[in-house]
Amino acid sequence: MSAVISTTTPEPANPTVAPPVAPAGQVYSFRPYNVGRAVVWSLFAAVLMLAPLLVSSSFAITILSQMGIAIVACLSYNMLLGQGGMLSFGHAVYTGLASFVAIHALNRIGAGTLGLPVSLIPLVGGVAGMLFAVVLGFVTTKKAGTPFAMITLGLGELVFAMSLMVPEFFGGEGGISANRVVGKPVMGITFGPQIQVYYLLAIYTFVCTAAMFAFTRTPLGRMLNAVRDNPERVEFIGYSTQRVRYLSFIIAGFFAGIAGGMYAMNFEIATAEVVGAGRSGAYLLFTFLGGATFFFGPIIGAVLMVIASVLLSEFTKAWLLYLGLVFLFMVMYAPGGIASLIMMNLRVAAFGKLGRLWTAYLALAGTALVMLIGAAAMIEMVYHLQLNSALGSTLHFMGATLDAKGVDSWVGAALVTLVGLGLFEVSRRHFALQWGEIQGEIEKEIRRRESL
Repeated sequence: MSAVISTTTPEPANPTVAPPVAPAGQVYSFRPYNVGRAVVWSLFAAVLMLAPLLVSSSFAITILSQMGIAIVACLSYNMLLGQGGMLSFGHAVYTGLASFVAIHALNRIGAGTLGLPVSLIPLVGGVAGMLFAVVLGFVTTKKAGTPFAMITLGLGELVFAMSLMVPEFFGGEGGISANRVVGKPVMGITFGPQIQVYYLLAIYTFVCTAAMFAFTRTPLGRMLNAVRDNPERVEFIGYSTQRVRYLSFIIAGFFAGIAGGMYAMNFEIATAEVVGAGRSGAYLLFTFLGGATFFFGPIIGAVLMVIASVLLSEFTKAWLLYLGLVFLFMVMYAPGGIASLIMMNLRVAAFGKLGRLWTAYLALAGTALVMLIGAAAMIEMVYHLQLNSALGSTLHFMGATLDAKGVDSWVGAALVTLVGLGLFEVSRRHFALQWGEIQGEIEKEIRRRESL
């Protein structure tokens, strides 16, 4: 329990002694701690700490490290998009430039000209990202909305072009590499084994996540939400919307720079790709898929980003096409992202009505899977004809043998896709009716409780 001040004063034990007078404006009361929030953060720390113990290969630990980097990067991007309504197409500028600065710092540490411990390299990236945001953000945040997005896109293309024009800093097409195993070991930690790097990045991930969550509770964070929702009213009450956007942009650049420094620590190399439009587009796409309107949404998106780019790309060369289809599907049917789906169903579960929807969810999942299998079969046949035609026209897909030049395979795949699409639409409409009825019942229950 946390104590705060109360206006009531107890009767003194000795009536001749005057009771103590509380200072004006102070109120004493007791307020319970937010136990749920403490449990969530404890679970998050436990997951970060225990995740490497569940895997055995160094490759899996590397994937976990990339997830931590992506979490910090996507959360920093969501400070702009989700909290400030600033659609940026150039966020990779700050993560990427910070990666290059961190790589140069690593090389200087190895040469003995920079007396910093290797564990502070992510902070070096954070400071670099913040300084770049101070310079570039002053121009960028002069505008809002579409002009802001176009300016960030232009700056992103400018920096990417410079990465090939200034080889002294960017290293040309080959980039710049470094060695993180430099300096004197501290308590036997050399950052040579991947597990040591993972736990360093896990600490940065937890601290940065907590700091960015704390930012959402600050006056600046609340004012940033107000600028997103109603900038005219913010200006009316005397605040500068440009200054709020600029300060928030600098803070987002700092955390983006930390993600860039973590990237340098993990991969020991930085190339022009880290400042490219593809990286910025990935931050936007997966932050949206995770759910930009909720704090934990970008965390979900960051995990999906690593799974898609590292694991899914190993199974099929058409993974970017599948990703685009998933994005299109989410925009059409769940624009709030995965986080919004979770929160809506938690609300239904809180009123004890989730059990009525499980058959509808099974129907949606089953019909969507049928549609996906048919579409994926056609996609794989197209890619096989374009990329692997020298190996013949046959290919194996999900245990079946398809002939990319055979009419039967194409007709069958198209038929499966159309049947799945039709059944999915029927299931979706039935689910929409059920969902509407349940939401109406929940609203009636809320009004009944309020009347009591």
